[in-house]
Amino acid sequence: MDAAFTAEQDEMRRTLREILGKRCGPDEVKAAVRIAAGYDLELWQQLSRRLGLPGLAVAEEYGGVGCAPADLALACEETGRALLPSPLLATAALAVPLVTALGTAAQRSALLPPLATGGLTAALAVPGPALATALALTGDNTPGEWAGGGRAGGVQARAGTAPDGWRLYGEAAQVLDGHSAGLLLVVAHTGGFARSRILLFLVREDAPGLVRTRQTTLDETRPQARVQLRDVPAELLGEPDADVAGALAATGRTAAAVLASEAVGAAGAALARTVEYVRGREQFGRAIGSFQAVKHRLADLYVQVQAARSAACYAAWDPEQGGLALAQALEALRTTAGEAIQLHGGIGFTWEHDAHLYFKRAAADELLFGPVHRLRAHAADRAGLFGGPPDRDHRPIPERVAV
Repeated sequence: MDAAFTAEQDEMRRTLREILGKRCGPDEVKAAVRIAAGYDLELWQQLSRRLGLPGLAVAEEYGGVGCAPADLALACEETGRALLPSPLLATAALAVPLVTALGTAAQRSALLPPLATGGLTAALAVPGPALATALALTGDNTPGEWAGGGRAGGVQARAGTAPDGWRLYGEAAQVLDGHSAGLLLVVAHTGGFARSRILLFLVREDAPGLVRTRQTTLDETRPQARVQLRDVPAELLGEPDADVAGALAATGRTAAAVLASEAVGAAGAALARTVEYVRGREQFGRAIGSFQAVKHRLADLYVQVQAARSAACYAAWDPEQGGLALAQALEALRTTAGEAIQLHGGIGFTWEHDAHLYFKRAAADELLFGPVHRLRAHAADRAGLFGGPPDRDHRPIPERVAV
């Protein structure tokens, strides 16, 4: 394993940090999240054209860069530092791998090129608040109860008479960038309760019967939508016998590594802002950063952030470790953001302070992709730490001892 960054990766990091430093300060972030799309469209196009960010995960034959997951994780560490509101995560980390893994040759040729250039954005719509379970981050996703289980609830699919004439009805909540995405990848059940199976469907933004409502969220830099499907025409992604649960689990492992890097970037930025503040803030005639108690707290945070960065780098090289890396990174971000508010003193407790942007990101990410203890528990189950052999096929392990 060579952990050193290449010259191209260093250049991408430098260029991305330079662009975001000029266009994505706290004031710009607060302004961007309040527009209809939830992000700066001009900045998104610049990042797409100049750096090819959405195309990092797309193969070269479809107009992408064809990079490894480590390159996308590297880019997301920088976007996490700036808390960039963008459809990068929903499009490049969630939608593109699913289209690549499950799509037919015609679907890949039609969808991946516009996704790579940023001209088309996509979102993964999972029934209910079950995104972490659907991606197999906090539990096994094969039983299917998280998607409705073939009973009432979730999203149900019915085959029509015309070719590809599927119809969807149901509701999905907490869809990342679901209100603005040009393409929705909808997880739905079909076959009734007795022969229920999970399939993925493509739904265009202008499909009749599709209702999308942007929700009020704790973290405005992660726009979410409630998606209602009222007898909506849809196209099946791939073949009817595709292993959708397996594709979702594989996507979840890579997405966890990307999210871990993003959280590490945010934690590092929060720590840097706090260090800068305590160096200049004086009390009793000296900078508060010179007090031993403050030094110890900052040193502990530094160690935690660096440990999380090491875990995230390893997960980018080996996505199988993505769940554990994400747990460590989310914990580091939550701790660092909380300490940042504390060390900023009275001004830090005001809701409008910039430190709360990181605190909201930490809380929202753990609600969406965690919580931390469940991420670790599922990783331990897969590794066989509680008895029984390691779960190589990601099946639930029946043996468990009390702890």
